[in-house]
Amino acid sequence: MWLVKLVEVFTHSDFASYGLTTKELQGLKGVLTMPFLHGDFKHLSGNSLPMLILGSLLYYFYKRVAGTVVLWIWFAGASWLWLVGRPGITHIGASGIVYGLAAFLFFMGVIRREYRSMVIALLVIFLYGSIFWGIFPVYKGVSWEGHLYGAIAGVVAAVYFRKEGPPKVVYEWENEEEVNEPIEEKSTYTNSDNTNPDIKINITYKPAEPSENTSPEK
Repeated sequence: MWLVKLVEVFTHSDFASYGLTTKELQGLKGVLTMPFLHGDFKHLSGNSLPMLILGSLLYYFYKRVAGTVVLWIWFAGASWLWLVGRPGITHIGASGIVYGLAAFLFFMGVIRREYRSMVIALLVIFLYGSIFWGIFPVYKGVSWEGHLYGAIAGVVAAVYFRKEGPPKVVYEWENEEEVNEPIEEKSTYTNSDNTNPDIKINITYKPAEPSENTSPEK
């Protein structure tokens, strides 16, 4: 992004014509080029810092799917913008991706309810919570539609990849050792006298519980 802006400045060029123009076939190329184009250095720096921070969080905590998430937010958000945005408007800037990353990180915490994901979600709200006003048409000259579709793409990605990310910590508590009650034992004795050899006597007893004062048998 910075390289493109520097080329514009030093060659006195304007690459705005390569932006995404909604509902126009020639503007479809902007799906690829829009994130690299910015109106001025204020616009560029305003997207660069949050993209660096949010991108770092994404690649650190969700590195297995980070590349896929970025590409999905980029192309899905831009494609929806071109398809259903207000006709004939040219959009430039990477803010759609920024909004997508913020939405992804926030909703991953909401959906997964894993403490690290939730901490990231709270951090996103603390740092960039106010940017979500940008999905509404309250600022003149701001691509609120690009922000909106980027954020929607981020939410979709969070739902799809909800099983990814830091594993949930499972705590195992050691159970106290159960004290087993003495088990009843049965013994069978056969009458030894010959008067009635079929008589059997069943005796049921419990082993005596050892007392504290009883010394072990030798």
